[in-house]
Amino acid sequence: MAKKPIRLEKTCLNCNHLVEHRFCPNCGQENTETRENFHHIFTHFFNDLTHYDSTFWRTIYSLIFKPAALSKGYMSGKRLYYLNPFRLYIFISFITFLLFSMFSVGSNEIKTIPKAKTIKQVNIPSIDSLHIKEKGLDGLTKIGVISQENNDTIKKILKETKEINSKKILNLGLKKVVELDPKQETHPKKITVNSIKHRFLEKWLSIDEERTDEEILKDFSMAFNLNLPKLLFLYMPVFAFILWLFHNKKKWYYFDHGIFTLHYFSFLTLMTLVLFFIDKLKPLLSTSPALGWIHFILTSIGYLYMFYYFFPAHRRFYGDKIFLSFFKSTLVYVINLIAFSVIMVLFSLYTYLNLN
Repeated sequence: MAKKPIRLEKTCLNCNHLVEHRFCPNCGQENTETRENFHHIFTHFFNDLTHYDSTFWRTIYSLIFKPAALSKGYMSGKRLYYLNPFRLYIFISFITFLLFSMFSVGSNEIKTIPKAKTIKQVNIPSIDSLHIKEKGLDGLTKIGVISQENNDTIKKILKETKEINSKKILNLGLKKVVELDPKQETHPKKITVNSIKHRFLEKWLSIDEERTDEEILKDFSMAFNLNLPKLLFLYMPVFAFILWLFHNKKKWYYFDHGIFTLHYFSFLTLMTLVLFFIDKLKPLLSTSPALGWIHFILTSIGYLYMFYYFFPAHRRFYGDKIFLSFFKSTLVYVINLIAFSVIMVLFSLYTYLNLN
C-alpha cells in the first residue's frame, strides 16, 4: 500500500509533540494528511486486520492443516509470527458473513406470487342420502365413483402405510390463520393466545398460505446460514467453559481455553465457508455422474475433516497422553454436541418465527 504524504506541520495532531520525521517519537502516530479516500480506508482496514503478507497466509495454512499450531504458538509467546486470534476470528467471520450475504441476495429479489386457487363447487350427494349400507370406499364403489380395482388398490395402500398427515400433526389440522382465533369453533382450546405454540402455529399457517414448501425451505435455509456465524460467536464462551471443566485449573486458565476456542471456531467458520462454495458448485458438477461424485467426495471429506480436527488439536494443545486425551476430547465433544443441538433447535425455531 502506498504511503500517504507527510504533513508540512511538525506538530503531532494527537499529542502536540514535535515530529521531526514520519512518526511521532512521543505517541507513535504517523504525521500524515488526515483526509483519506474510500480506497485507502478500505485497503487500510484489511491491511491492519490481516497484514496481507506472509503472516496471513502462514496463519491460514497452519489453521487448516496444523491443528493447535496457532494456539501453541500464541501461548509460547509467538504473538507476531501468526495473526492475533481475535483478529483472525473477526476477519474470517466478516468474510464469511459478507460472502453469505452476497450470494444470498439473488434469492430474495424474486418472489413468486401465489396463484389464486379457483374453487369449483360440485354438488356431490352424500352416501347417506343414497340409502346405501356400505360406507367409505365400498359406498363410493357402489355408486360408481371409483372402480373396484381402485378400491382394492387404495385399501392395500392404507393397510401397508400409516395414515399420518405431517401438516395436520404440526398445525392440529388447521388450514387458515383465522381458525386460531379463540372465537372460532375450530380453535384448539388447549392452546392459549399468548403461548409460544400459538405464535408458532400462527406463523406456520401465515407462511404456508403465502408460499410453497420449496420457497419456505429456501428462505429458512438462507436466514439460517446468514445468522449461523452469530450463533457460533455466542456459543464460544460456553465451549471454552466446558474445556475448563475437564482440565487442570492450576495449569490452564480460562483465557487459555478461550484462545484454543477462538482458533477452533475460526477453523469451523472457514470450513463452513469452503463447504458453502462447494455446494454452490453443485449445479456445475451435476452435469455428469463423474463430476457429481467429485462433489459428493469433496463435501464428505470436508465434513469428516471438521469432525476429526478437534481430536488432534486437543491432544497437541493440552499435551495429554493419547488415551487420556481421546477420553477427554470425546466427553467434551459429546457434551458440546448435545448442548449445541439444543441451541440449534431453539435457534431454528427463532429463525422460522422471524422469517419475513
